[in-house]
Amino acid sequence: MDVKVVTPIPRDKGVDNTLDLIQEGFNFIPDRRKKFGSDIFETRLVGRKAICIAGEEAAEIFYDNDKFKRKGAMPKPLKSSLLGNNGVHEQDGEVHKHRKRMFLSMMTPERLEDMKRIAVEELDKKADEWEGKDEVVMLEEIQKVFGITGLRWAGLPLEGEDIDKRVDELVDMVDFGASDTGKTAVSFATGVASRKSHEKWLMKIIRKVRSGKIKPHPNTALYIVAHHRERDGKELDPHTAAVDLNNAYRPLIAAAYFIAFGLLAIHENPEVGKKLKEDADGNYSKMFTQEVRRYYPFAPAMAAKVKDKFEWKGHKFKKNRLVILDLFGTNRHPDAWENADEFRPERFRDWKESPFSFVPQGGGDFHAGHRCAGEWLTVMVMRSTFEYLTKSITYEVPKQNLEYDMTRIPAFPKSKFIITNVKKEGKSKDALKYDEQSPTVVKDSTAGR
Repeated sequence: MDVKVVTPIPRDKGVDNTLDLIQEGFNFIPDRRKKFGSDIFETRLVGRKAICIAGEEAAEIFYDNDKFKRKGAMPKPLKSSLLGNNGVHEQDGEVHKHRKRMFLSMMTPERLEDMKRIAVEELDKKADEWEGKDEVVMLEEIQKVFGITGLRWAGLPLEGEDIDKRVDELVDMVDFGASDTGKTAVSFATGVASRKSHEKWLMKIIRKVRSGKIKPHPNTALYIVAHHRERDGKELDPHTAAVDLNNAYRPLIAAAYFIAFGLLAIHENPEVGKKLKEDADGNYSKMFTQEVRRYYPFAPAMAAKVKDKFEWKGHKFKKNRLVILDLFGTNRHPDAWENADEFRPERFRDWKESPFSFVPQGGGDFHAGHRCAGEWLTVMVMRSTFEYLTKSITYEVPKQNLEYDMTRIPAFPKSKFIITNVKKEGKSKDALKYDEQSPTVVKDSTAGR
């Protein structure tokens, strides 16, 4: 008679460890994994038991839609500010797959190229301004570039709009959870207020699209979301439509943090900047972009709930148990990455593209799973931005505080990476102006901003 061996899960001490999570940030799960000598442990967060896991095998089980669900797993602050309520992120089963197809329909090769060209065009405009400034705070500048890029790409009418306000709202949503001492509650309140304002604006636009007062091109995110119908044949209610329209372009703001980290990597590794500048076929910029996303912190973890009880590696998972996947720790897991704590772009030269060992924007399948539909859009924009910053301008890096705080979410260099003496070396070949007849780009106006 075979006897099942159930392996007890190591337990974190404490009645509730939510405050520890806030104070420790990205180090919360990795430090405990190290202490327990285990890629799985149990803790208590927000008043309930939670199992924390990490590594490629853990990610594979976490993204198994037969074992986990997203509904009810996300913390309220995450939904209220960053992701919104009732969006694609918290859907399951066929509802999620149907909504995911809506997002994938936006990511055609032509639309990806549109996003890249808009980003470089906006970057080129910014570089004109940078030449006359004593110093340029790059994180803030790239947030503006990517914010405007996302709004334009989505097909939103910007004529007469307070574009700076809309970009600031996007930044507030992403930066809502700043764990700087004493600032978390303030950041959260600001993020929630900005989301409400942004969604109200989008709902008004969506209603005008549906009534025919605004006629975006059918290839734009605005058109696709406004006219999307769920499996029951009904249109999304205006609020849910606003949430998912925002989900189509807001994630680009997150890439701005990676650009700041990428500039830090270039500064600390001069040979990397030289390779980017000499990169003729774009292969090195792709490796570099992927390594920036793997190495530097942005999202520490992701949450799901167990659908029905099951056992994995001798551990019991009860129905509705909260499970947290360590995204940052998985991206640096020594079982999948040699010398994982070293910054080395060349590791991606022969990478086998595992969907579970590299999870900066989720893992698993793009079409049926919870991996971000816009991941390759993000990669394309980041690559083009790094190419522009190394090939089309020169700059100096003054003395500044380039440390980053692993307890802050999202993290970034404390100075936000300042550059001086910016000089343009000629327009990037990718900085193309749009033909007004372009079939996929709505003729917008950001003039006069």
